[in-house]
Amino acid sequence: MAEVTDSRRIYSGYADADAPAHRGWLLGHFMPPGDPRHSSDVEIKWGVHPRGDKRAHWVTGETRTAAIFLVSGRFRVELPDHSVVLDRPGAYVVFGGVGHSWEAEDDSITICVRWPSVPGY
Repeated sequence: MAEVTDSRRIYSGYADADAPAHRGWLLGHFMPPGDPRHSSDVEIKWGVHPRGDKRAHWVTGETRTAAIFLVSGRFRVELPDHSVVLDRPGAYVVFGGVGHSWEAEDDSITICVRWPSVPGY
């Protein structure tokens, strides 16, 4: 049930239903102008990752800051000098301006908040 109420600029929906349309991202610069989910300040992702799912390529040239929160499962974030394993609900990591990669060690659901929301990534 996705709903936009123009008079109040309110959007309501379900992350698991809305996320696939934008590779998991629910809020950011990539949403249409005028949509309450459009933002150049922040991006939010509902990540659903089956066990063994990996980021295809290491992120390079990163300038943004990100926070990844584990909702369920077990999820590893690779950073330049070490790995961080998110091993129980509520575990999180914050990193800024560094390359990274990730892998789902178990079926996992994550929430990623990234700022600012910059076109071209």
